[in-house]
Amino acid sequence: MAILPSIDNTHNKRELTDKQQAFLTYLVETQGDAKEAAKLAGYSSHYHHVVKTLKSEILELTQEVLANSAPKAAFKLVEIMDSKKPIIQANNKLAAATTLLDRVGVSKVDRIDVNHNVQSGGIFLMPDKQPLDLEDADYEELSE
Repeated sequence: MAILPSIDNTHNKRELTDKQQAFLTYLVETQGDAKEAAKLAGYSSHYHHVVKTLKSEILELTQEVLANSAPKAAFKLVEIMDSKKPIIQANNKLAAATTLLDRVGVSKVDRIDVNHNVQSGGIFLMPDKQPLDLEDADYEELSE
């Protein structure tokens, strides 16, 4: 498989059993089919328990798969942009590539120009606030 990441759990806090390690390897080989991966790894119980137990490792593996696919998504964006021929489902491919790049942290940057040219206008200063004298004012008291 082209996007098969290297599964190295030496940097994780906990040690995985051979069966757990096999599950993660098969999870990639089956392209995310947890039920099939559990079966291939030798689990006889429900695969939901395995997924729950290995949740953090599965999330890490998912991030690695997306990161490995990021260059492909970037090249797909460029290919669609440079193509002189119509591309079938170009909008869907653009959306998928953009979403994948956003999820791995490669996204468009919104920038706002906050520079202000002081020479062209200056600063407007407001006058000091004057105290409000209510004793001299003409007002009517309302009863409840």
